Amino acid sequence: MIEFHAVHKTYRTRGREVAALQPVDLRIEAGEIFGLIGHSGAGKSTLLRLINRLEAPSGGRLQVDGAEVTTLGATELRDFRRGIGMIFQHFNLLSSKTVAANVAMPLELAGGRSRAQIAQRVEELLARVGLSDQARKYPAQLSGGQKQRVGIARALATEPKILLCDEATSALDPQTTAQVLQLLAELNRELGLTIVLITHEMDVIRRVCDRVAVLDGGAVVEQGTVADVFLHPQHPTTRRFVFEAEHQDETELADAYAHVEGRILRLTFRGEATYAPLLGHVARETGVDYSILGGRIDRIRDEPYGQLTIALVGGDLDAALARFQAADVTVEVLR
Repeated sequence: MIEFHAVHKTYRTRGREVAALQPVDLRIEAGEIFGLIGHSGAGKSTLLRLINRLEAPSGGRLQVDGAEVTTLGATELRDFRRGIGMIFQHFNLLSSKTVAANVAMPLELAGGRSRAQIAQRVEELLARVGLSDQARKYPAQLSGGQKQRVGIARALATEPKILLCDEATSALDPQTTAQVLQLLAELNRELGLTIVLITHEMDVIRRVCDRVAVLDGGAVVEQGTVADVFLHPQHPTTRRFVFEAEHQDETELADAYAHVEGRILRLTFRGEATYAPLLGHVARETGVDYSILGGRIDRIRDEPYGQLTIALVGGDLDAALARFQAADVTVEVLR
């Protein structure tokens, strides 16, 4: 659906050029939820705005739904943008218009529909996001979560194939964030939408995305499936995001492990293996003793996973390692 081929963006500021985005090669498949994560200034918003040509790339090739975005003329660009919806961090609703009027606005601007057709479409959209009873209210009368639902309904008005989410949950509390992410996942499944979501929170990526790219200093430093990137981060920036999501400090953990005896392993379980009583079986079979230093069980989208950091002493350590690996458990030797 979306392909970046050495796409880069440079701004000219005070007589000098500033690179906001290094040459990026990226492929986003139709119907997936793709996450872009990075700290402020990493280039993720610039990358997102290139997709609908709110920003023009300085070089490279960018294809969206088969169209070469960099060559579109003004009329073609207007038609092209109707196939892309966008929701924003701070909602960007018009305070002087009702909820229904905010959702109707893209349809009125696009033309080609009667008032009755627009009213019917608005009614359908508000029902889909659970706001049928809020149509006559104004944005100031809504909660943050309700405002974002209005933003989602407005973004869906012209039946886009692609939905761009610019920090769509950053202004929301945790419970409302979960509700909005669940709504996005439902829309992705039911409508086949391709969703590109930028955030600085790894937990948002874990809950809803299929694949992710990590940006740092305007460059993509790591990308892959969410499970691979989240469970086995390679780049230091990715590792910081993962440890922040787990409320851990990598340096402090390393210092704590320095006083622990034995071989230290990180075991990663996925799917049904997450709930299997493997650790006890291995201890009995190989004679090793173990202590659990840390762990978590959670889900990456719909797949359960578990990670345990353990110390093994005594018994047949090599046999224990082999037994874990034979059970399709990913084993990382930390020490």
